Amino acid sequence: MAGKTQEEWVQEAFESAKNYFKQGLNCSECILQTTLDLNDIDLQPEVLSLASGFGGGMGDTKNTCGAITGAVLALGAVKGRRNPQAKETVKERITEIRESYIPFAEMVKEMEDKYGTLICSELSAPHGEFEGKTRKRNCMQMIGDCAAITQKYIMK
Repeated sequence: MAGKTQEEWVQEAFESAKNYFKQGLNCSECILQTTLDLNDIDLQPEVLSLASGFGGGMGDTKNTCGAITGAVLALGAVKGRRNPQAKETVKERITEIRESYIPFAEMVKEMEDKYGTLICSELSAPHGEFEGKTRKRNCMQMIGDCAAITQKYIMK
């Protein structure tokens, strides 16, 4: 990550995720692909399929926002536990998992504070019909924001 400021990385994440949305990726896929690209995560391209079902608020049910679930997946790709079973005891594993939740919880809380909800239908409702241009513009902005926030937490 040398050569760029944190602000530049965050802005690049914002623009990259929006561009992926314009190319037809769903909200969750946009965040994960951006994170993989910007952070040189060495995973198979097929890993993007893990994000596919989260688009449209989890399988187009308009439940938890796909950009937010994608952000959690993306942060996990960088900061998630690599080998939980390496800990010898269940107690050690539980302690480790509790500690590992901290950046995820902080990031999701920041997103919820910013938008007032995590629910896709509530985020979309003020912008008209789900397939409308106004709603799509709003989603694209949120996708960029969520990618930027994710990149910020990756760099912490």
